[in-house]
Amino acid sequence: MNRFKSHFWYNNSQRNGILFLVLLIITLQLIYFFVIPSISTEDSTDLNSNEIIEFQQEIDSLKQIALENKKPKIYPFNPSFLSDYRGYQVGMSTEEIDRLLKHRANGNYINSAKQFQQVTQVSDSLLKTIEPYFKFPDWVTNKKQYKNYNDNQTSPQTREESFITKDLNSATAEELKIVKGIGEKLSQRIVKYRNKLDGFIISDQLYEVWGLDKEVADKTLERFPIINKPIVEKINVNTATFKEVLSIIYIDYELTKKIFNYRDEVAEFQSLEELKKIDGFPLEKFDRIALYLEAK
Repeated sequence: MNRFKSHFWYNNSQRNGILFLVLLIITLQLIYFFVIPSISTEDSTDLNSNEIIEFQQEIDSLKQIALENKKPKIYPFNPSFLSDYRGYQVGMSTEEIDRLLKHRANGNYINSAKQFQQVTQVSDSLLKTIEPYFKFPDWVTNKKQYKNYNDNQTSPQTREESFITKDLNSATAEELKIVKGIGEKLSQRIVKYRNKLDGFIISDQLYEVWGLDKEVADKTLERFPIINKPIVEKINVNTATFKEVLSIIYIDYELTKKIFNYRDEVAEFQSLEELKKIDGFPLEKFDRIALYLEAK
């Protein structure tokens, strides 16, 4: 019994040493489990926070660039030939676009920003935004020059004819009837087809008007040559939407599907000439389609 007790019998110095050792062990354990992890976590959090902030800033920058690229670019345009799609691009409502199209369907034109607002009833803020892009024909912007020229002609009939001999893209249905062979219906048909095209780009497009004889079309072009061509914003076939391609007057729904199926197969058109490789593509329309499409 005494021998057993001797193994557990310590003096004061020994007991103090043991107590100090126990406290030291406990302290080290506490530091290991609580202090060190918190320090490393803070360092890690600071590091991660900086990386996250930088990464988020880069993402935000890329998003901003993408948004800017998605915004439709506005090019100068004649408001008289504003189409549904272009009207939507510049921020007009359906009602405002319809008012303009109704105005044009009656053979009337837009000759000033003020008149554009009167017809469409767009807000002052929207007019201020899009007015810098308005492009009117020379006979509108230089009325004084045209007036002086007409006043110098030898007779009233000559003055009338010299004024009308201006631009196929600005002639009214009433003015077109001066050409022999063009009556009320045919003149309206020419104006409606011109509106669908957003203006004649090349003379050959006039011959596409249904019911217009070649001889009459020739006379029309003599009296009304294409002076001010519409500014066409060509559609990139590699990035265009289905609706954008379908909006081209020479491309129907079936051809649009074929174009997009081919684009899916090749990933990207290297040139617009590749359209000719599409099975069933109307080769006779290629030159017309090339007026509105491009491959970048």
